[in-house]
Amino acid sequence: MQNIFLKTERLTLREISQNDFAELETILKDKDVMHAWEYDFTDNDIQEWIDKNLEHYKKHHLGFFIMSENESNKIIGQAALKQDIIAGDKYYEISYILKKGYWHLGYATEAAKALKEYAFNILQVNEVIFEIRPNNLPSRRVAEKLGAKICGEFIKIVRNKKMPHLIYKLSKSTDI
Repeated sequence: MQNIFLKTERLTLREISQNDFAELETILKDKDVMHAWEYDFTDNDIQEWIDKNLEHYKKHHLGFFIMSENESNKIIGQAALKQDIIAGDKYYEISYILKKGYWHLGYATEAAKALKEYAFNILQVNEVIFEIRPNNLPSRRVAEKLGAKICGEFIKIVRNKKMPHLIYKLSKSTDI
């Protein structure tokens, strides 16, 4: 049985399992999809991705989730609600990674909105963030559609590379 995290009108978000390796490979090894990450995922990286998320589920009941279309049951990407620490401050972050064929169809916005509502209503947190590369305009538009505003920036070090990120914040008090 699949561990469903949440459902929306068009999407189901469920926990990643070891059986998802091949699907994750199609996402994480697609250079267009992963352009903001600026590195190539290896098979070992994909296995580490799975293992890391399984550990996040055990510790926090959060992480990256497989995103599938309800109508077709096809896996279309991933979406995350996870804890993160930036400059010593703890945040709840929303992320999304979609297969190319599902870009610009509102799926990222739908998933992000559902994750935001989960964070505010179930976890009772007062704010969520989106960490977005400055040149990732589609992801920025998703955050902005939900009402998130840029509140800062930081440098994330990934594989010894400095990667600038904008921090978009959405507060429960300003939620529409």
